[in-house]
Amino acid sequence: MEEFQLNPLIPMALLSLFLLYSITRISFKSSSKRKLPPSPLKLPIIGNLHQLGSSLPHRSLHSLAKKHGPLMLLHFGSVPVLIVSSAEFAREIMITHDTTFANRPRFKAMMKLTYGCRDVLLSPYGEYWRRLRSIVVLQLLSNKRVQSYSAIREEEASIIVNKIRESSGISPVDLSAMFEGFSNDVIGRSAFGRKLSDSENGKNFLDAMADLAELLGMINIGDFIPWLGWIGRVNGADKRLEETAEKIDQVIESVIKEWLHEKGLEEQSGQHFLDILLDISKDVSIDRDSLKAIILDVFVGGTDTISTAMEWTMSELLQNPAVMKKLQHEVRGILKQKQEITNDDLQKMHYLKVVIKEAMRLHPPLPLLVPRLAIKDVQVKGFDISAGTIVMINAWAIGRDLVSWDEPETFKPERFLNSSIDFKGLDFELIPFGGGRRGCPGIALASAGMELLLADLVRKFDWKLANGVEPKDLDMRESPGMTVHRAVPLLALASPAT
Repeated sequence: MEEFQLNPLIPMALLSLFLLYSITRISFKSSSKRKLPPSPLKLPIIGNLHQLGSSLPHRSLHSLAKKHGPLMLLHFGSVPVLIVSSAEFAREIMITHDTTFANRPRFKAMMKLTYGCRDVLLSPYGEYWRRLRSIVVLQLLSNKRVQSYSAIREEEASIIVNKIRESSGISPVDLSAMFEGFSNDVIGRSAFGRKLSDSENGKNFLDAMADLAELLGMINIGDFIPWLGWIGRVNGADKRLEETAEKIDQVIESVIKEWLHEKGLEEQSGQHFLDILLDISKDVSIDRDSLKAIILDVFVGGTDTISTAMEWTMSELLQNPAVMKKLQHEVRGILKQKQEITNDDLQKMHYLKVVIKEAMRLHPPLPLLVPRLAIKDVQVKGFDISAGTIVMINAWAIGRDLVSWDEPETFKPERFLNSSIDFKGLDFELIPFGGGRRGCPGIALASAGMELLLADLVRKFDWKLANGVEPKDLDMRESPGMTVHRAVPLLALASPAT
């Protein structure tokens, strides 16, 4: 009789199955013990992407947070995404666990448009980022440097005032366009020493910058579901990314070459951002793409943020005439017959400052702050967060949180008069510029431009809405994008102050 022989592969297969079963049991048991943040139900493959809404995700996420809580776990495709909607949890992310969440995700649009994330805003947390941030904070955006550009701001504010005078009492003023032009020209002259709007090349750059803001605000499905990345090639998004990146690079490169041609490599310190950066690059190891990425950071952060903030501040003033009158009384009382507004004058305008704070609370220019990335497993207030989780902080929702604010939907600047809360990144109830070590370093630059022009406008003109629109009927809808502008231009009639 033939002897039965066991296939030697069978015991190995059984052992493998047993080990797999054991590991699965252990993993399941371990996972079941983890305390995850609340989550809405997700769909196969796309996860919660369908719940973002088509154009204004900060509003959709705010609605979801009302149901699931201020720390909420979503999944975009298979990628875990933590949504933060309260000051308490924002502080945990940006202060308590700051280094754990100090990195940025590397989305396709970010990589393509910012020279492989070589800028200060998006570069990985580490020595390279520390070196670049030090240059930006100490050399480009210090209080002393910002004040050195006061003449530029004053000249550009004067140009805006003269334009308004020409049409005062005759035709409506497009304040949205004027605020955009002011911020573009101030930053263009501060960064490059010239107005970009004065040349065809510069105008192409400004157009590309508008595309950049829109592209960075869009969800790229391939970032979360890689096997659907082909959609970008079919719908033209990839081509648009390429063309926008090429436009931006061509202008910045041409400006650098022009500067080198005009000034050569003189050993004297320059006055503009580009001068300073090129001087620094002689002594510090910074390559050309890093230089261009820093310039891009300064321009994006200094133009869109300033113009958006002024647009919404003026919208709220026009919608609230009593606040407008109170602000005019303060500004006119401080300046009296003075021709020029000095920095000392601006420091005395306490009501102006709280009006801007209140507008920034209701309308943060970036309603969803630049995303962060967890570099390791961590517990946040008892909730388990896995390494690789993307964190999105909803500054728009935090500004409307009932825990932090009384009557959060009401424009009420007086709430800040006896409050120490500021938007410099230390008070997490108000974080339009972020906070922690990755907060925006350009707060002083943004504040200086906003305060000067707004003070000038309310001092020299009386304002009312155009076309007979009543304040209560002013259209306050938002447009989609990384920065959220008004959906329709802000039109107003100006008359000389009496």
